[in-house]
Amino acid sequence: MIESNPVLARYWREDYVESIHRGAWVLVDTSGTVLDGAGDPEQPIFGRSSTKSFQALPLIESGAADAFDLPIESIATAIASHSGEPQHDRAVSKTLELIGLDESVLQCGTQAPFASTYEDKATRVLHNCSGKHAGFLAVSQHLGAAPADYLNPTGQVQTLVREAVIGITGADPETVNVAVDGCSAPTFRIPLRAMATGIARVANPDPDLLGQARATACERFIAAATEFPELVAGSVDRLCTDLLKVSKGRLFAKIGAEGVYFVGAVGADRGLALKIDDGGSRAFSPLLVRLLQHCDLITEEEVTQLGRWASSTIQNWDGLVVGRVEMTDAVTG
Repeated sequence: MIESNPVLARYWREDYVESIHRGAWVLVDTSGTVLDGAGDPEQPIFGRSSTKSFQALPLIESGAADAFDLPIESIATAIASHSGEPQHDRAVSKTLELIGLDESVLQCGTQAPFASTYEDKATRVLHNCSGKHAGFLAVSQHLGAAPADYLNPTGQVQTLVREAVIGITGADPETVNVAVDGCSAPTFRIPLRAMATGIARVANPDPDLLGQARATACERFIAAATEFPELVAGSVDRLCTDLLKVSKGRLFAKIGAEGVYFVGAVGADRGLALKIDDGGSRAFSPLLVRLLQHCDLITEEEVTQLGRWASSTIQNWDGLVVGRVEMTDAVTG
């Protein structure tokens, strides 16, 4: 957290400010040039699940996905923070079946589905990061490494992952810090600008910049997310999925824990990274939609289709309007 970061959003209840949310955001192109933003663009952050497309690059680049003939659904769940729906269970279980393993080898822990409309059980496959872990295991199997070692930060799989994350973001390797994520995988602390650069490159893969193998991997991620947006997040109450759907895959959106959100704009040479200092997510939806408008990355028709995600009105459990979210000049410009 940077104490000098500006207030991005204020929560009003009646005529009184009840809460404020400081943070930073940055818009870049694929070269990493800062085009707009507020707060410190060089602030190091843990990208958490927003970096899943970076972490999944070895799944394609190593040849593992093709060696095991993984379907496009496996590619989609490899970059997903999914809701634990039956469709996610099927896709991740299929990945494990094709690589000759079962869910007992997943080291992500157990988790119940996000939505109460699904069976109330907690399993490893239903963990929101299980697709990423299955992808790591596919790489491990392809390399002939021990499955139990797939999260070892210095093992074969995570060495490839670290190199891919650093490469796609352009971060200085000497400044990259590593910690343990909520799902037990390594997570990387990298400047916000570099994170935005990474998502811009995933969404706009240039073989001259990335090399053909990496550009192809990014193209396959975008294709999978576009064809199966509900596998990337879920069919109920998921902003990532709804942004993909209303934009027909043009907005490659990925949420992360602790107030992190990345969006790569396909075909626009742009990447947006947002970090809320207090780690809260409740300001995400109207804040992110307003930033996309400010950066000319979303149409008014798409904003309308997003419905409540774009609304700044605060309602209580009985549907009464009790307040509003105010975006500050740091967001609206």
